[in-house]
Amino acid sequence: MIMENLEKKTVAILATDGFEESELREPKKALEEAGADVHIVSLKTGEIKGWDNGNWSNAYKVDKTLDEVSQSSYNALMLPGGVINPDILRRNDKAVGFVKSFFENKKPVAAICHAPWLLAEADVLKGRKVTSYNSIKTDIENAGAHWLDEEVVVDEGLITSRSPEDLPAFNAKLVEEVYEGKHEMQTA
Repeated sequence: MIMENLEKKTVAILATDGFEESELREPKKALEEAGADVHIVSLKTGEIKGWDNGNWSNAYKVDKTLDEVSQSSYNALMLPGGVINPDILRRNDKAVGFVKSFFENKKPVAAICHAPWLLAEADVLKGRKVTSYNSIKTDIENAGAHWLDEEVVVDEGLITSRSPEDLPAFNAKLVEEVYEGKHEMQTA
């Protein structure tokens, strides 16, 4: 059971259409149950659609667009996976810059499944211990990370996990890292 109190903490979840639904829904729920204010940040207003078991799934309300936010409004960033979602986001300069700004300001960042693609694009993985979905292991290693096959890896405020099966461990570490706040993270 998660005991940390995240009142007065605000977390951004950066996502667009095609995110793995459980990888947004479950971390959001864990953060909110711990008291955090959570905003879904996306490229567009309105709603974004999840992906579940090979099909389009539920729509989620977008709270803010990238044009309306900066890292200064948030204590941490969470990146859900799926294949479509991070592939779209890593091709968007504002999304990549938003991700990079959390590292520059030593704030916790959590990424699961294919979401570390965004971290590779933001050039923030050099020398870090990271995990991800196994099919992008080479991409992550080519970005300079030391890839580990573990359910959750934490490296100076960077929390990564492999897949939805790892969500219980991922969510616990996410809440813990947001609670602890800023870290002496290395920047790219």
